[in-house]
Parts: sequence; C-alpha cells; structure tokens
Amino acid sequence: MDKVFVKKLFQSHQAGPTFPSPEEVSHLFTQLLGILFPDFSTRSFPTVADFESHCNGLQSSLQEMVRLAPGLRSLHEREIAQRFFEALPVIHQKLESDVIAMYEGDPAAKSTGGIPRVITEHAHSKTGIDIHPGARIGEHFCIDHGTGVVVGETTVIGNHVKIYQGVTLGALSVDKSDAIKKRHPTIEDHVIIYAGATILGGESIIGHDSVIGGNVWLTRSVPAFSKIYYQAKMYNGDTDETDLVVFKSDGK
Repeated sequence: MDKVFVKKLFQSHQAGPTFPSPEEVSHLFTQLLGILFPDFSTRSFPTVADFESHCNGLQSSLQEMVRLAPGLRSLHEREIAQRFFEALPVIHQKLESDVIAMYEGDPAAKSTGGIPRVITEHAHSKTGIDIHPGARIGEHFCIDHGTGVVVGETTVIGNHVKIYQGVTLGALSVDKSDAIKKRHPTIEDHVIIYAGATILGGESIIGHDSVIGGNVWLTRSVPAFSKIYYQAKMYNGDTDETDLVVFKSDGK
C-alpha cells in the first residue's frame, strides 16, 4: 500500500472518531430492545438492582453517542439521553399495542413470540427474503436475486421451482378467522415465476411446468404447461394498456 496514503489514513485515525460507528448504534438499540422485550435479551438479570444497573449503563452509552454526534443541538447530551429513557414507558406501551395488533391481524401468528419466526426474521434481515417457517418447500428450489420475495405460511412449493425478486406468494385475506385454513398458493414442480409476480389465495394452484411472467397478478389456478404474461396493447403507436395473456401448451 502507498506509504503516503497509509500515513493519511493513520492521521485520520489519530484524530479519533467524530461520531458513533454504525455498529455501536446498532448494538445499543439491540440492547434497548432487549430490556423492553425479554425475548430479545441476550442476558439474564438475577436482581432488580442488576437490571437497573444495566439500564443506567445503556443510558450512559446513549449519552456518549450523542456527545460524539456532529451537529448543533440545544440540549446537553445528558439531558437528551435522560429524556429518551424517560419516554421509554410510553414507547413500550405503544410497541406492545403494535404487537397485539399484529397478532390479532395476522392469521399466521400463533403467539407474540416464537423461535422459528425469530430465525426467519434473522434470515430476512440478511437476504431481504421473507419465508414463513410454516411454508412447505421441495427440493432444488432457487430464488434468483431475491430481494422482496415473500412466501406465506401455508404456501406449498414443489421441486425444481425458480422464483425471482419481488415475488409474493400470499393470502387473499388477513382475517384472523382464516388462521386454520390454507391461505397461500400451491406451486407445483418445474415452475418459473418472474420478478414482481403476485399469486394469492389458498385455492390458487400453479400447474407444473408453467411460467408466470413479470408483474402478473393471479388469484386463480392455471393448468400445467401454462405461460402467463402481460401483453401491451398498441394504439396509434403508443402503449395504452395491457392484457393478461394465458397461453397453454400441450406439454409435448
């Protein structure tokens, strides 16, 4: 490495950080989530005094981050951190209300916690792909690019299926009374689903060896060896609208 460049980098490091690192901020708010909700905590606390000491330590960490943060502010970092922690009871109450709303409104939610959902949320944060742990997926499954893919709880995917980014295999309804029903589609073997396609409903079956084109919206079944895509209509040389085209081959 060029010595002049190395010296320049060294001098910038000697000046010290001028704001908190993203890792420090992320770690602090992970710890905050842990004190608000035990399911997210990475440690246990034998006594109330231990728990209170941990909370005080987090407040001190936030205060230090505010001190390092650039920009003008009207309050001292100690007061900013104190006000934030004083607001936690209200924040906690609102978050608990949101958790209940999600539980009551999501047929796939069997409880307000759950290890499988935590695991899939971790995978979601790393890949941008949201697959419910209840989905049944066959062998030789490929998600290309992947960002924005959503696979619902009662989805059934066969073997040798390939889907692209932005595909949703979802439900027509999110009514809690539908929790015991099959709400998501079935994708049979050797199906390709292109980017942005949305297939909804527990009675929707995509027959084997079919191709679903990009941005197609489906709420019904299609037979095996189908090709589904949008075809633009042309008026006076301009594209005005599109029609859904269903092409069925004989499979030979």
